[in-house]
Amino acid sequence: MRPQDWEYLPFFLAVARAGSLRSGAEVLGSNYGTVNRNIQALEASYGVRLFTRSRQGFKLTHAGEDLLPLAEQAEAAMLAARRGVEGGDRSETGRIRFSALPVFAYDLLPPILERFQAQHPGIQIDLTLTTKVEDITKDEADVSLRGAKAISDNVTARRLFPIAAGVFASAEYLNQHLPHAGPEGEGLHWLGWPQNNPLGPVRGTVQFPKAEIRHAIGDGYMRLQMLRRGAGISHLPAVFQSIYPDLRQVPGTTLDHDRSLWILLHSDLRRTRRVRLFVDHLAAEFMALKPAFQGETAGKPDPAPSA
Repeated sequence: MRPQDWEYLPFFLAVARAGSLRSGAEVLGSNYGTVNRNIQALEASYGVRLFTRSRQGFKLTHAGEDLLPLAEQAEAAMLAARRGVEGGDRSETGRIRFSALPVFAYDLLPPILERFQAQHPGIQIDLTLTTKVEDITKDEADVSLRGAKAISDNVTARRLFPIAAGVFASAEYLNQHLPHAGPEGEGLHWLGWPQNNPLGPVRGTVQFPKAEIRHAIGDGYMRLQMLRRGAGISHLPAVFQSIYPDLRQVPGTTLDHDRSLWILLHSDLRRTRRVRLFVDHLAAEFMALKPAFQGETAGKPDPAPSA
């Protein structure tokens, strides 16, 4: 293997997994032209075609199929080497790649990160807000904040507490529509989400099966703000009732606790000083918010900016 082949392999793996140059570029945070040049350079280095190109995308050739498991082994070895070195780091400086759900991030994370920065100015946070379940084992993040029923990844997972969620709307919407609604939700409006949403169909519609499903909003924070503007009713974590007093749980509905709040980190990084400090800080901050997350009145988060 020539030295530059190490540089080309991530591009090969991204396209092999994504099935196209554009999708591979999105995975890498790169662009179409750069990915294409590196794939062509790797093929020229090996003297074989690794992909067949068509309008349907990129498909591995026999040579590409032979290379794929070897490239994955090389990737795993490089990631293990990186984490092994980082795992022995006892310093309180450096960067941490942190991913979180946008629905929790905008209102809850700024004061939490501000306090961490004040205590540990030498540690920098690279924050990514995403609804995608990032693969910590493939080095996409060092620490991740997730809401999930269970965690199956090969990671160190700290379960904080169950998250209460229920059906909410603005007080104005309920005052205007609820008195005239039918017993099965006639006259009410669900804020929907796309059919490919990982949460599945609109949760809770069994309570109001005849309510109209309006819009398809994939972003949870956008749905929250639409609720506040009186666009309808929707399933929402109960913590937002503490942040936004204009939100109300729909009368006659109950809270569920089928998901929990988790902090995840790769097992190789659990002894890294800066990561441990950050995880402990996150855990302590969110544990202080547990009553609000579970629909109680105590543990109110810092005031949110007016929208």
